[in-house]
Amino acid sequence: MKVLETATQVLEWTAHDTQLLVVAALGIALIVVLIAKLKLHPFLALVLGSAFVGLASGVELGKVITNFEDGVGGVLKEVGLLIALGAMLGKLLADSGGANRVVDTLLAKASGNKLVWMITLVAVIIGLPMFFEIGLVLLLPVIVLVTQRSKMKLMRIAIPALAGLSVLHGLVPPHPGPLIAISAVKAELGTTLGLGILVAIPTVIICGPLFSRLAARWVPVDAPAVAGGIDTQHAADLSEVKRQPSFLVTLLTIIFPVVLMLLKALGGIIWPNPETAPAIRIFFDFVGQPLVAMTLAVLLAIVTFGYAVGFTGSRITAKLGESLGPIAAILLIVGAGGGFKQTLIGAGVGDAVKKWAEGANMSVLVLGFIVAVALRLATGSATVATVTAAGIVAPLASSLSPTHAALLALAIGAGSLFLSHVNDAGFWLVKELFGLTVGQTFKTWSVMETLISVVGFGFVMLLSLVL
Repeated sequence: MKVLETATQVLEWTAHDTQLLVVAALGIALIVVLIAKLKLHPFLALVLGSAFVGLASGVELGKVITNFEDGVGGVLKEVGLLIALGAMLGKLLADSGGANRVVDTLLAKASGNKLVWMITLVAVIIGLPMFFEIGLVLLLPVIVLVTQRSKMKLMRIAIPALAGLSVLHGLVPPHPGPLIAISAVKAELGTTLGLGILVAIPTVIICGPLFSRLAARWVPVDAPAVAGGIDTQHAADLSEVKRQPSFLVTLLTIIFPVVLMLLKALGGIIWPNPETAPAIRIFFDFVGQPLVAMTLAVLLAIVTFGYAVGFTGSRITAKLGESLGPIAAILLIVGAGGGFKQTLIGAGVGDAVKKWAEGANMSVLVLGFIVAVALRLATGSATVATVTAAGIVAPLASSLSPTHAALLALAIGAGSLFLSHVNDAGFWLVKELFGLTVGQTFKTWSVMETLISVVGFGFVMLLSLVL
């Protein structure tokens, strides 16, 4: 295995680099204390934490504000619109009786432990082509209703779904993280896809259904009354519904955006060069964009979960409007989480970690994983962790075999999932959608993400010994 030698042009570690890491740690601690101890609203806590990090790290006053604003805008333009569209789709799915139909079918096919495995399989299928956030908002009504109807604890059902979505998002193409790593280290897409699935399957099993037993004991909460814009206590009130959608119609509507995104991914694999690709790939690229796919899914749901079940146009419009109110706080908190992440990056925390990594001397697979972990902890961004770690180790990948280059991409992807906490917008998304406290989110979501990272990397290293 190739080992990284200290480069002659590596910049020396300075006192300012140490200061940046200390300030980042203090900023994270401040946010946790403000929320957990002083009960301050998470949005305000994230704003204050970002201000502290920006000012204490020596960033000029104007940049402190613009860094935070850029982070908020960056997250909301990527995730905010998708959350809103997902809430609309989820509201129609629940109020039309479609979610009940899915739950009835699942419960008829399985119960108890089998139901947990069924939810895991559904999450893996949904998560294959779909971004984590979209898959979560799509599955949310099903997760909550299955929890209520099965009388199981929320984490017994939610953790397997979250694990399925997260593992696929971090380790398996065509998700952006794995694709970035594949491109940087010049790995083969097919090889990485095959090895990624080999790593993903046991990782999902261990970190999903198996870990959910512990998570449900640590945080024995029930399903929230309101989740993602859906009033789950009244979701089963179908007095307005003249005819419930069938299971097939419901399933097809749910997976419609999944299919569109999968077509986009397949188009890129079949016709890798967009300049010479036929018009069909351009069409797939357009309809497979998450925003377009989710918009089309909502329009389809207006028909299948709206007019087809007997709702009038005005009632559909009212339901769509009702879905947006409860997510206002979620959007603000998720956006502020992105602002805090960008504040850390703008202060130079990511550069400090990169400087340390460039002077390290270790196995390239271990280096890629550790650098991704450090950047994930420091910035909260899996994408930043993947891009930077891949860039650092890319020169070393030229002498690796195709198999080990693919494993390097997977090692980086595993590291980028490590310990989601208060500087990660995903942490706040899970917390708010499931109605958890900060402590409960750490005990469930954060532990699960750390377990996924470590277990996934463990299987990568095992494969490196036999391949």
